[in-house]
Amino acid sequence: MHKTGEILVCGYVQAVGFRLFTKRYADHFHITGFVQNQADGSVKVVASGDEADLVSFMEKLREGPRMAFVTDVKVRWQDKEKVHTHFDII
Repeated sequence: MHKTGEILVCGYVQAVGFRLFTKRYADHFHITGFVQNQADGSVKVVASGDEADLVSFMEKLREGPRMAFVTDVKVRWQDKEKVHTHFDII
């Protein structure tokens, strides 16, 4: 089943390679969408893909890269499916 989620990753997640880490795993799990730093220090991810792949992808986001410290991952599932053709770092 194809789903889209808006994910907010909180903690020490900027200036530690988190966006590149996210892109690597998005490509690995065939996830489309984007990752973007937020002004409050969090990272926003919009991810579309197969539900099982999204679950695996979010597990990686909870781990983060070696220098990151993730304190929370919030997901808001979107009713309207967004169409993305690839995954971007913004």
